[in-house]
Amino acid sequence: MILACVIIIITGILVCLSVIFKPTIRIGKFQIGTYWLISLFSAIVILCCRILPLDFVWKRMTNPSSVNPFKILILFFSMTFLSIFLDELGFFQYLANKIVKQKHNKQIGLFLKLYIVVSLLTIFTSNDIIILTFTPFICCFAKRAKINPLPFLFGEFFAANTWSMCLIIGNPTNIYLATSANISFFEYIKVMAIPTIFAGILSVLLLLFIFRKSLKEELGIDIPNEIHLNQPLLIISVIHLVLCIIILAISSYLNLEMWYITLGFALSLIVLVCGYHGITRTKPRSLKRSCLRLPFELIPFLLSMFVLVLALEYTEVTTRLADILNTTNPILTIGPSSFIISNLINNIPMSVLYGAILQPENFIAQNYILGIYSAIIGSNIGAYFTPVGALAGLMWMSILKIYDVQISFKKFMKYGLMVAVPTLAIALFGLWIASFIVL
Repeated sequence: MILACVIIIITGILVCLSVIFKPTIRIGKFQIGTYWLISLFSAIVILCCRILPLDFVWKRMTNPSSVNPFKILILFFSMTFLSIFLDELGFFQYLANKIVKQKHNKQIGLFLKLYIVVSLLTIFTSNDIIILTFTPFICCFAKRAKINPLPFLFGEFFAANTWSMCLIIGNPTNIYLATSANISFFEYIKVMAIPTIFAGILSVLLLLFIFRKSLKEELGIDIPNEIHLNQPLLIISVIHLVLCIIILAISSYLNLEMWYITLGFALSLIVLVCGYHGITRTKPRSLKRSCLRLPFELIPFLLSMFVLVLALEYTEVTTRLADILNTTNPILTIGPSSFIISNLINNIPMSVLYGAILQPENFIAQNYILGIYSAIIGSNIGAYFTPVGALAGLMWMSILKIYDVQISFKKFMKYGLMVAVPTLAIALFGLWIASFIVL
């Protein structure tokens, strides 16, 4: 038990340090993330030291239940592919340009419109896709307009990591925790709508207050270049995404696991896109780029962290943690603790850990479900506090370096702390209200 805890604590510390000081290493022409190499090495050590039997790992990883990590990865990658392909077609950039083209006397008008668009798109895609899509755009137009990019960048980042709570597909942590509790697509919306709305409204009000001086300044921006969209492929992609979300919403009534649905639509899109390029005798460059943009490093990272958490479960550490966190009001224990742990080991490993802690046999029924939703809130809002808190934060900081936008770890925490704590509090308060209305 002690050795497992020591290895996992050291892993968490090293992952955090790697993100801050050495996020990538170069091997030949490739840049490789250090965070997943550390977690993979730790998982190998756990197995080699026989802390965790290999047959136990295989049994849990091939479990036919919805918490199977392979099913979760398929679900996440399928939805990510549908969104990335739309981005490769220029759809999100097209929407963003439409906003910029409108006349704005003050920066605050553009800020609010961007916040709304980012929020809406996050609901129906995922926070990671929005971060990858809008961050380069914001960096470019802020530089062109010679304005402070920070209000827009933090507005985008906080919006993406707030409204990602609304649907189960908004964040891989939502998917993992909700599926571990067999929460359906529609049940999830009913509960998380209120906390998301509360958090979204408060976060934007806090951002408006923090950046009030910058947002009062005049805005003079060049008209962006027109983006030429491939209409047939765009129509096919939008139909796939919309239908996928609709069927996910009714999946529990159809008795279909969500990963079947998302995988089916992803494969269908690939077949139709290949058919289109075959008919038009063109190369499927957008399809190739979409596949290359998929976050493949997430696979060894998630599977490695799953092994580390299984070690805690096998040595009964998670049971002891469940005893500590199991109180009369799990919202007050699971919510804040998951927020803190996210910023120590990242929100994906945190979700794997809390998925093991939050077991029906450790909690009464009502507390178990409230604990799941509290951990989901902590995993999303946890991204606010430090860049380590979420995969989205790691990607966001790496993109800013490319565009020479300087945001230090300290500055991120300064703005993050001002928004994160009150937003977390009101989101958990919203969950408490929803528990009386829905649960």
